[in-house]
Amino acid sequence: MKPSVPGCYRRPVTTSIKNSAPRQSKQSQGRSRGGRQSSSPRSSRADFLPMSRADIEARGWDRADIIFVSGDAYVDHPSFAMAILGRWLEEHGFRVALLCQPDWQSADAWRELGAPRLFCAVSAGNMDSMINHYTANKKRRNADAYSPGGEIGLRPDRPTAVYAQRCREAFKGVPVISGGVEASLRRIAHYDYWSDRVWPSNLVTSKADLLGYGMGESILLEIAQRLDRGEDLASLRSMRGVAYLLGKNETLPEMGFEGALGDETIELPSLAEVKDDPRAFANMTRQLHHETNPSNARRLTQLHGDRLLVVNPPALPLDEKMMDRIHELPYTRDPHPDYEAPPPAWETIKDSVQIMRGCFGGCTFCSITMHQGREIQSRSPDSILNEVKALAKRPDFKGSISDLGGPTANMYRMRCSKPEVERVCRRLSCVHPKVCKLLGTDHAPTLDLMRRAREVPGVKRVHIASGIRMDLAANEPEYLEELAAHHVGGHLKVAPEHVSERVLQMMKKPGRKGFEIFAERFERASKRAGKEQYLVPYFIASHPGSGVEDMIELAIFLKERGYRPRQVQDFIPAPMDLATCMYWTGFDPLTMKKVDTAKRLKDRNVQRALLQFFAPDNWATVRAALRQAGREDLIGEGPDCLISARPPRRGSRDGSGKGPSGERRGPGDRGPTGGGYRRTSRERGKDRADES
Repeated sequence: MKPSVPGCYRRPVTTSIKNSAPRQSKQSQGRSRGGRQSSSPRSSRADFLPMSRADIEARGWDRADIIFVSGDAYVDHPSFAMAILGRWLEEHGFRVALLCQPDWQSADAWRELGAPRLFCAVSAGNMDSMINHYTANKKRRNADAYSPGGEIGLRPDRPTAVYAQRCREAFKGVPVISGGVEASLRRIAHYDYWSDRVWPSNLVTSKADLLGYGMGESILLEIAQRLDRGEDLASLRSMRGVAYLLGKNETLPEMGFEGALGDETIELPSLAEVKDDPRAFANMTRQLHHETNPSNARRLTQLHGDRLLVVNPPALPLDEKMMDRIHELPYTRDPHPDYEAPPPAWETIKDSVQIMRGCFGGCTFCSITMHQGREIQSRSPDSILNEVKALAKRPDFKGSISDLGGPTANMYRMRCSKPEVERVCRRLSCVHPKVCKLLGTDHAPTLDLMRRAREVPGVKRVHIASGIRMDLAANEPEYLEELAAHHVGGHLKVAPEHVSERVLQMMKKPGRKGFEIFAERFERASKRAGKEQYLVPYFIASHPGSGVEDMIELAIFLKERGYRPRQVQDFIPAPMDLATCMYWTGFDPLTMKKVDTAKRLKDRNVQRALLQFFAPDNWATVRAALRQAGREDLIGEGPDCLISARPPRRGSRDGSGKGPSGERRGPGDRGPTGGGYRRTSRERGKDRADES
């Protein structure tokens, strides 16, 4: 039960050549004791949702109706779950109090706030806690973007279970509802990368009464309204978007959901089966992903020992009117005044505006579709522009909208042109292996919105920073011209992810040619706009199906285009993703073909090194990999070689020994290291040969 969040599960893992992020000291009270005051001078404590017993009493309440427990610091902004859900419930007359990053070592923080009248809602936060806490190599991260000042240690691992248990301890008999990304993507039996084993549903580990999965506004509101009317917990089992465990002596209730095509129930392989049988796990994953269209999804069941897990069909997508209402609630857009230093995530999104949610891309390594839905849910232009106008009037606004977007900015208002077909469709992607002929891909609504946003008084620049779908944008010349001329601040982030056709097929991403076409057209559009702009493409190392040969192909591609990624995206198996199933089982769940994956740390390090073949520290690893692959032709001083035959000198950027990594190259080069495309490798190789 979480609103749209920039990035979500899509790209949490980066490994820099040199990690310079400072380590924060641990503090147990969920607030930083150093740094600048984060809140706007206009935002007083009374403007926020209650965070303490004193706040509750100051409002004249004897208690809250609902307590929302979150693993994130409280930022009253529509990109943060506790804010958007709390404000939505408040809008409908409920008294909501927040318990953000409480000391979980005891239930004292819970007892101090007091028992709620209706229920406790529990969420790990905007990210799965394990991805938030650990790198792809299972090392502890040194910063938490959702904690004050980036401080680590303010939430436990797997806080959904910990918080739910503290709710039980503090408030006997009060219903506990779990939700958010962590609970949603662990609602059935799932593979957990950090323990390297299959876990049961989050309902088993948290002992919550009910699990709300997906985006939570409609689900949480319905729960509150029904409990407020005096209905019991058992009656909530008829809702869409929830999962629950039947008691040992309970029977499966009859099914009847609004808008459902039928009343069929699909029995998934049991927990015992998927723990021991990779094929059973792959079959479970395939069945789950085919039951995600709210219009035709069937109820799922899965046996967990002597108890039956029941997963109802997903909640219906929000319409435009509801999307507008949610984003027009009275957010302060600031961190709570208790925090002396803001969460880094707020710094990133404080001047951004969300225009839509959902994604029909269906990338196998991404959880956005599984959590936000495949159908694009857009706000109206007037609602978006009103938010831009309000943002422009803030005293701390500097003139730039940092992002006008969502999961994918140029999917705004796109949908199937035939609703009757969409209703029965079970495709996992509307754009792979090619763009569906029924998909409406008109960029006119996006173009109109971009132009109108630029004209708002006080707005100097409107950036598109949340990424765009290249295969959709490449064939829209007017959109590309507008984007290049007005909405790119020198660098445009894109996500080709790989160039090996075999790996791209595993990822369900467009082919290499599509990226090259887009890059060429974007470059031409930038030149016509009189701007020198570059693409910043993201690539993934160690994705299932990616071998050393594939990474060598990618390294050659980067070499030819003079691109040096400063950061490497290490594949991390997130719960319930298709790619995670490939990693764990060795099978593509959609085809049941075998898939090889780099699992050993040594093998993953090789793939990462090949993606940063130019880094001096990677020279020996890259040389060994090239020799083992029979590609000695890529070792030497020629313009097409990836590395030199001799080890680089200490302090050199690469085998040429010409300056430290990260500096600008010579005046003949275009753009900074880590930027977009520059001169061909042959031209640079000739320079190197002349200078040596």
